[in-house]
Amino acid sequence: MPTLPKTPPAPAKTPLWTCPFCPLLCDDIPLARTPDERLTAPHTACPRLAESLASFTQHDASRKPAINGQPTDPTSALSQAASILSHARRPLFGGLATDVAGARALYELAAQCGAILDHLHGDALADSNRVLQDRGAFFTTLSEVRSRADLIVVFACEPARRYPRFYERVIAEDRGVNIVFVGCDVDQAAPAHAESILPGTDPFDTLALWSAHVEGGRPIPLAELVALTERIMKAQYTAFVYEPSALPTQHAALAIEALQRIVKAINRTARAGALALTGDDGAASVNQAITWLSGFPVRTRVAYGLPLDHDAHRYRTETLLQRGEIDALLWISSFAPEPLPASLADDVPVIVLGHPSTTLPARNAPTVFIPVAAPGIDSGGHLFRVDTSVVAPLAAARDSALPTVASIASQLAQARRPQ
Repeated sequence: MPTLPKTPPAPAKTPLWTCPFCPLLCDDIPLARTPDERLTAPHTACPRLAESLASFTQHDASRKPAINGQPTDPTSALSQAASILSHARRPLFGGLATDVAGARALYELAAQCGAILDHLHGDALADSNRVLQDRGAFFTTLSEVRSRADLIVVFACEPARRYPRFYERVIAEDRGVNIVFVGCDVDQAAPAHAESILPGTDPFDTLALWSAHVEGGRPIPLAELVALTERIMKAQYTAFVYEPSALPTQHAALAIEALQRIVKAINRTARAGALALTGDDGAASVNQAITWLSGFPVRTRVAYGLPLDHDAHRYRTETLLQRGEIDALLWISSFAPEPLPASLADDVPVIVLGHPSTTLPARNAPTVFIPVAAPGIDSGGHLFRVDTSVVAPLAAARDSALPTVASIASQLAQARRPQ
């Protein structure tokens, strides 16, 4: 991708808004409206933001709920959704693209239903969670990288591909910071002085050799890694940046664990921290909220009166759907019109709490659609930032009167309680 221009300063006295569409949660954005009442951010150079805003229109508030593709009223849609959940014995709450309040309300509903909870980005979450559970981790924050790091090591990813303003957020203009990409080419949006070593190499081979050198002082046949290690040991503070979803799908957790072991070894004599670029679509917020409420991360089955059951493999959405192990799906996608999983059987009842522009295919099983507010667009809310050190408040950018995920989940929970 071409080098992105830096975002110019916001016009004076323009209210600033926090963007909910990526976990960087940039909070310096002045919004504007087009003649047809669309939201735009003309002073912010972020294609991901522009694409997300383009999915919202002035007609969203008039989008009606639907049952089996036919428009209906909110009361009927809620009644049908409650009936689906009341008859389900093993429902899955999937997608979970919502904010903290939505996650809390969905947890209460899930506990009533005996539901399994998994996020749209559950694979990346599970890999990171497994490493934290098994070995622990050295994490850093955006603020610490910006204020302290003089060396940034990017491992096998291009941060600006999914997070266009990443370099703006972590590199202050008045500080000299060196950036080294390991196992990949230089990100085209990175500062001009960035360099690359060992592009195209297998990440597991690189990490194995690097670990042997850093942890045990063993000689390795990669002079570039040896030289980089020496630079790290002389640096004031090194930030290791990686993107869990960009690592090889098979055994990504092992790659993350190896990278974290290298960071730990460096901290015996120098200072370093790791920053995982993940948490999209409310993933970090949902994972934090569910962990706080239950003691377990996503991919947990919760039910009042029964022990909590966490299994990152068995409760993976794709696995559950392929094995036909669920009898209802509650799909939440409030930030974008995410399609239903392709492996979802046509005879499984579905409830979608989704973006107003969501379109659903014709299905044989009962299918309920309820348009909901997007946090930061149609309602306020809170999201955890990518480094999980900050909970950012969101302000509604417009008044659409769409219900929040939290309010719908609470109404469904109330409808299921014995009267």
